[in-house]
Amino acid sequence: MRLIVGLGNPDPEYQWTPHNLGFMAIDQLANRSGIRVERPEGKALVGRGKVGQKEVILAKPQMYMNLSGVAVRDLLGKCELNLDDLLVIWDEKQLPWGTIRIHPEGSAGGHKGAKSVISTLGTKDFARVRIGCGPDHPVGDLAAYVLRPMKKAELEVAAEMAGQAGDAVEMILAQGIDAAMNKYNRRKPAEPEEPEKE
Repeated sequence: MRLIVGLGNPDPEYQWTPHNLGFMAIDQLANRSGIRVERPEGKALVGRGKVGQKEVILAKPQMYMNLSGVAVRDLLGKCELNLDDLLVIWDEKQLPWGTIRIHPEGSAGGHKGAKSVISTLGTKDFARVRIGCGPDHPVGDLAAYVLRPMKKAELEVAAEMAGQAGDAVEMILAQGIDAAMNKYNRRKPAEPEEPEKE
């Protein structure tokens, strides 16, 4: 059994913001697998079923982002699961759109939800999938940037990214985290420079 948690804010006003990409990825996985993430359990909405051949619990904490760790800890305890069974998905404003990064452990990177999970569990040693949503231009207030509603073009990219995160989770479950890291953690090749005009 694996516990797969997407981080986000539960209020409707945050539904279509970059900060809720974790929730969007859980919704993608749920739709593909016929799992309904609707049952209140502890401080989260959960759904149980199979992703591929693996039994999973999909979860969306229903506390604010900076308290997400409490919901994760409670679910691990209630379901009698270990850190090795946990996979957390969140948005990452330090990575550009179109980027997925997978790691078996690491820091929160400034993400308040991830900080809460690390602080509450008392460890950084859990698998994570980070979905890039960084701006392609200078932004004065990054917190406001990830909490603003996305425009139509951004929503299309967000849906694609949530789908890629779902693909990554499926690969982790089927082939292991190393295989998924090898596929998704590659740097994109640099654009070739145009020759100078004489």
